[in-house]
Amino acid sequence: MFTETLFNAAAICIAMAMAAGLYRAVRGPSSLDHILGVNAIGSKTTPLLVIIGVMYQRVDMLVDIALAYAMLNFIAVLAASRYFQKRRGLHEDSTPSQTPDKGYGP
Repeated sequence: MFTETLFNAAAICIAMAMAAGLYRAVRGPSSLDHILGVNAIGSKTTPLLVIIGVMYQRVDMLVDIALAYAMLNFIAVLAASRYFQKRRGLHEDSTPSQTPDKGYGP
């Protein structure tokens, strides 16, 4: 009874943390904020899957799914970061940069 309540509370806390990541992914001003928000959601999904596995006594199956999901999340974030770095610029915002130009690039 106590462990079930503990796992339910932990799942609710993780879901609330995922909501914060969702806010950052949707409302982030730059593409870097969007990528970090999605990565935060994916990172919180992994322990949530393990908690669900413990609650339903299927840890063996859901741990494998959680590990595969964590690897896919990591690879997807790396790919998205690389894409935005090469194509559009990872740190581009709608406002101009506040740092002075040092004349290093073209």
